[in-house]
Amino acid sequence: MAKKDEFVLKFGKPYTFEGSEYKEIDLSGLEKLTVKDLIEIEKQFTASGQAAAVAEMSIGYASLVAAAVTKKPVEFFTGLPGREGIKVRTVVSSFFLQD
Repeated sequence: MAKKDEFVLKFGKPYTFEGSEYKEIDLSGLEKLTVKDLIEIEKQFTASGQAAAVAEMSIGYASLVAAAVTKKPVEFFTGLPGREGIKVRTVVSSFFLQD
């Protein structure tokens, strides 16, 4: 089991979304995802018109996963600065693709 801290992504600078400022986001909910959750996320990913050879490596898929595990709207993640979005993708894809 992973340490909770490895799922806390600290932003390079504060991010404002819907009037609130965020300095970090906790993605530890990744460990609670079920296959049912992943099927629903995959449906959303496909319905949005996105495609990827390996969905777990896609920033769009990672944004949907992050939204699901944090209970924040996907717009929170799609509005992130690019660098922070890549950090989210890295945490999500590393979680799924690690041995």
